[in-house]
Amino acid sequence: MGKIPLLKAMKHDRWVKPFLKRYKWTLVLAITLGIITFICAGGLMFTAGYLISKSATMPFNILLVYVPIVLTRAFGIFRPVTNYFERLASHNWVFKMTSAFRKKLYDSLEQDAVFFNSKYRIGDILGLLSEDVAHIQNLYLRTIFPTLVAFGLYAIIVIGMGIISPLMGILMLILFGLIIIAIPVWSILVNGARQQLEKQYTNTLYADLTDNIMGITDWVFAGRSAEYLSYYDQSEQHLLASQKAMKRFEHWRDFVLQVMILLVVVSLILWGAARFGGHWGGSANWIAAFVLCVFPLDEVLSSLPTAAQQTNVYTDSLNRLNKLPQPQSVTAEKINITAPYQLKIDDLKYRYPQTDKMVLQGLSLNVKPGEKLAILGRSGAGKSTLASLIRGDRKPTAGSVTLNGVPTDEFGDQISKYIGIVHQSPYLFNTTILNNVRLGNEDASEEQVWQVLERVGLASMIQRLPKGLHTMVDEAGLRFSGGERHRLSLARILLKDAPIILLDEPTVGLDPLTEEQVIETFMEQLKGKTLIWITHHLQGIEMMDQVVFIENGQISMQGSPDDLQKTNSHYRLLKLADEGN
Repeated sequence: MGKIPLLKAMKHDRWVKPFLKRYKWTLVLAITLGIITFICAGGLMFTAGYLISKSATMPFNILLVYVPIVLTRAFGIFRPVTNYFERLASHNWVFKMTSAFRKKLYDSLEQDAVFFNSKYRIGDILGLLSEDVAHIQNLYLRTIFPTLVAFGLYAIIVIGMGIISPLMGILMLILFGLIIIAIPVWSILVNGARQQLEKQYTNTLYADLTDNIMGITDWVFAGRSAEYLSYYDQSEQHLLASQKAMKRFEHWRDFVLQVMILLVVVSLILWGAARFGGHWGGSANWIAAFVLCVFPLDEVLSSLPTAAQQTNVYTDSLNRLNKLPQPQSVTAEKINITAPYQLKIDDLKYRYPQTDKMVLQGLSLNVKPGEKLAILGRSGAGKSTLASLIRGDRKPTAGSVTLNGVPTDEFGDQISKYIGIVHQSPYLFNTTILNNVRLGNEDASEEQVWQVLERVGLASMIQRLPKGLHTMVDEAGLRFSGGERHRLSLARILLKDAPIILLDEPTVGLDPLTEEQVIETFMEQLKGKTLIWITHHLQGIEMMDQVVFIENGQISMQGSPDDLQKTNSHYRLLKLADEGN
């Protein structure tokens, strides 16, 4: 039950098998060195046991223990040496695998980033980046690696004992088979389901806790904070109960495992007494040698049941990861277009993936170089979707969005050279003001940064700060007000000097006075650039060359502010309502 889902998931897997194939020779080297390490450990105990027992009988000639002394020294040296090189090989393999694995995961998430709000919860992303990555790493380190080492040792033990004594070889085949195969399968059947349930509880806690923490203010204002804490405590109790049941089973399973190892030791004692009992004074020597070489194997054998029961958890992680889109390895060709920059939207239609809702239905616009265009519409009208299509973040369902005849979705990261954007909530990183502004141009000098800060009206304020440009902005830019964050975002755009600027409702959440000041700063500093302003109300609309209203995914009104004011009664009513009249 526990093993079949993993094998089924691995059959069409795109996340584990590729890395096993890519770094297979490093893995083979690490496993080989791991097997040799345990052979040296067993050989050391074997020769040491024989040597100690033989020396206790006071041999009449030192030559009788010379060979065991040499072998003890050799195994004693080779064991740490091979163990050291095994660690180097395995860690080299793990670091290579982890680096490539994480890059592939980030590429996949970045490729799907524009659909996060519609496809993922933030807690799901945290689960992918922390829980699932850790589980896949453990699949390599705690399951695949020790299992292959154990089976390699299993084959050597059975073949070796079978050559010495066929009956003893069969007995070792059975006993070690129970330890290496039966007990791990037992763990899968009993504890694997509990472990899978534990992961589901953990994923739920990730998602629910993240969701509720982000809305904790609403819980408090609603007077239900105690209810929230009670709900979270109840979910946590389920997780703790599952973990307690797992621990209880693990204690019994480990006890059975040690009993099985004891049976191996006892069988070796009895076999040694029967096999070597006829040799005077030699029985104890060989018994000690064979028995002691078993104990180093306990290290690899004791980890197998735990590794096996993890397979259900790995299955869940594999399924979640394989639902992500495969990163595209296509490298975008370098696109060079020159001014004047003509943005054209032709019969644009867009439907969200996996839905039947057509957000945009046949939009056509021709944005001339240097033109200032305002796009308005109620919430859900498709304004932000249009912004993503203009930026090339999404691909049209039908129709096209082109810049100088080239579809914007073909530019890739090169689009930032031509189209800059100011979002509703500009994000400031927890680093210096200098680094935040240089996000627009990392090669900009401090003098250039001061110039753009002067243009957006922040230079004098930042000069008064104790460390000036090197002042930390704090997490999410909490040091600055909403208007200041928008001005810093504009400073980035000015430093980038893109010819087309997209303002995606940049004044949402600002008070009327700050909003007016920010709009005036934007219009003054962006003179000569093509400006596309997506907004939901008409504050400052007189400064635009053209106004477009979107309703139900289509253009319902279009024209200059003056023309619409003179000829369109609906526009006049909207203007009066927006002004509060």
